[in-house]
Amino acid sequence: MPRPFVSVLIDTYNHERFIEPAIVSAIEQDFPASEREILVVDDGSTDATPAIVRRFEPRVRLLRQANRGQASAFNAGIPECKGEIIAFLDGDDWWAREKLARVVAVLAGNESCGIVGHGITNAFENGPQHVDTVQKAELLRLNSAAAARVFRMRKSYLGTSRMTVRAAVVRRILPVPEALVIEADEYIFTLLTAISDLVIVPDVLTHYRQHGANLYNAAGGNQAGLIRKQRVMAALAEALRRSLPVWGVPADAVEYICEIIEAEAEQMRLMLHGGTPWETVRTENTIYRIMHEDAPRSHRIFRTATMILALLLPPRWFYAGRRWLGKQAWYRIVKQNILPPPGNTRVTVPEEFKA
Repeated sequence: MPRPFVSVLIDTYNHERFIEPAIVSAIEQDFPASEREILVVDDGSTDATPAIVRRFEPRVRLLRQANRGQASAFNAGIPECKGEIIAFLDGDDWWAREKLARVVAVLAGNESCGIVGHGITNAFENGPQHVDTVQKAELLRLNSAAAARVFRMRKSYLGTSRMTVRAAVVRRILPVPEALVIEADEYIFTLLTAISDLVIVPDVLTHYRQHGANLYNAAGGNQAGLIRKQRVMAALAEALRRSLPVWGVPADAVEYICEIIEAEAEQMRLMLHGGTPWETVRTENTIYRIMHEDAPRSHRIFRTATMILALLLPPRWFYAGRRWLGKQAWYRIVKQNILPPPGNTRVTVPEEFKA
């Protein structure tokens, strides 16, 4: 069978330090140049990003727009893609050389698969790298609560630079709500897992750059950024609660998916605007239950002690105190050597979810 034509869609904003290696990683793929195109959507950069992209023309096509956020960039770029498959890449990340060949092979061999994710290397500015991946290939669709419970612990393998999709499938869910100036990728990969199969392979194919200007990380770095991030998370939960039932996702599965997003939005609201101590405890308990269900008894005891403070302090005081404590060197040493943070919840993947 002939190999499908692939569109590489790079979204970027003020990535002058990073956009060149991102583009080079797409150009240097172990995949024929005649069977792919590269589009860059520049979301109103005010630095040298557009000029750097133009150096790669005509191998790369540049689309420019005023700064309106990630959803708008996707809404502009996806209809311009000529490929049957679209591979997304953020302008500050880069791919392993075998990325396209591997994910295209998965899609070509699984007609019901509409989206592929994979392992990542978290690359930090000061040098360390951390690999995050699944042990075996997994296959799932959001058609049950059990599937949704697995899915919400697999989102780190499905962000922009990790997801590759069938163009015909992703076009069914357009437009992406433009309130999602960040997190538009989560809207896409969640809905695509509702209307088609998701395959996650253990191959580590993306280097995810962790840096201060990363739009998702930086969004919570100051008061204005935290306000924007809180609004986006609340809008994402609302959009998913509205859209998932339309695509046939059961109510209990919708609850599993949206519960953690709403809890994170509520946590940021309490940081910003305050509320009651009980709201803090309820929100923190929800996040802890979802993310650290397997935490050891010692950590549960420690956390219970911290929740006593949450019951006594106004939310803004509690979160300000937690931020201050996290900056103290002695506290970091204690956490690292005596009471390390628990790992994320280990979900059991039913046999029918394995690829």
